[in-house]
Amino acid sequence: MLTIDPAGPGWRFTGNELRYLTEVLDNGFSAGADGSMVERVEALFAETMGLSYAIGFNSGTSTLHAAMVALGVGPGDEVIVPALSPGMCGFTPLHAGGRAVVVDVDRDTFLMDPADVEHRITDRTRVIMPVHLYGQVCDMDALMAIAARHGLKVLEDCAQCYLGTDPKGRIGGTIGDAGSWSFENSKHLSCGEGGIIGCDDAALAESIRKVGGLGFRNLTAASGKVRVDRDKLQDPAWARHDRIGYNYRLGGLPAAVALAQIERMRAFIDLRIAMGESFRRALAGSALLRPQATPEGAVNSHYTFAARFDGLDHGIAWQDFRKTFMSQGGDGIYAAWMPIHKEPAFRDTALAGARCPVTEWLQTRLMQFTTNQRDAAERDAQVDALIATLRHFGDTV
Repeated sequence: MLTIDPAGPGWRFTGNELRYLTEVLDNGFSAGADGSMVERVEALFAETMGLSYAIGFNSGTSTLHAAMVALGVGPGDEVIVPALSPGMCGFTPLHAGGRAVVVDVDRDTFLMDPADVEHRITDRTRVIMPVHLYGQVCDMDALMAIAARHGLKVLEDCAQCYLGTDPKGRIGGTIGDAGSWSFENSKHLSCGEGGIIGCDDAALAESIRKVGGLGFRNLTAASGKVRVDRDKLQDPAWARHDRIGYNYRLGGLPAAVALAQIERMRAFIDLRIAMGESFRRALAGSALLRPQATPEGAVNSHYTFAARFDGLDHGIAWQDFRKTFMSQGGDGIYAAWMPIHKEPAFRDTALAGARCPVTEWLQTRLMQFTTNQRDAAERDAQVDALIATLRHFGDTV
């Protein structure tokens, strides 16, 4: 019988993953064909997040595209996104026929600056897309108030934020009109590649599902089943599609892995939070690294542990710090993405001339530390490496 070594690199997949994969294969993919495995994923995810509906997708990028279309983004429309975010946040408005408008971020929280959002709104703006970077929820009170004043929709990108909460205890992704999560391999939960989107509005959920499900007329907010009535389906007069859609559906095999991962969501997130809190304690009093500021009462679910490297002000090169950390036994430190408007892919778009000075200053300083350690021993090794590195550069911690 196939097993996974709990001490090996597949330790995250030692729950019911193999059992559910076997179930799909034993059923000859019939479970995937009628949507039952995917529907189990959707039902459990919606219940866990406290949402009415969840729709499985093949990636956390296709979720955003489908949501843009369902929210009415089209030619000439604008979607406000933070300049500090992955390129996909700039691609998806373009995929929908609109365009991204980048806004600056806060130098301490690293998240979308509501004041700059207000300044960038035009009569073409349709959607605000907060990106809950590194596991922390944006200032949703301010953003929702702006959206209400201007009649805009809010789509939350939670690819890096599972069960992160704001100071009011609200889960990121459940505050705006819709929330999108990723199951890509590095995320809190993974099925290799996949995504899921949730909301409370039945009409919006049905529209998102149809955009991602080839526009099949039988799709509903709650169900991805196409073959509801086989007699009707096999009638030559039966019209199958009532709108244009894409084939973004989550398949049975990745759904099997995702289901097992969702069952253990809380445990995976608690491990990440424990690593993040350990790093934060180690940096108390540090002059070289300033952790992402988390508002009192909020919970950062720490997809990574993000910190601003102020060592540049002390003559220490970013790469020198990283190399020293790794030589002390630390995992690699990851750099932040290039600001969206600086990426070569956007050189011939309206984004090319954008200016976001805080993002441009901050991006060169950000350090992202891994948080996917499996136990206290692995966490301690990372903390020891960080403390040794800080002391190497004369930081008093």
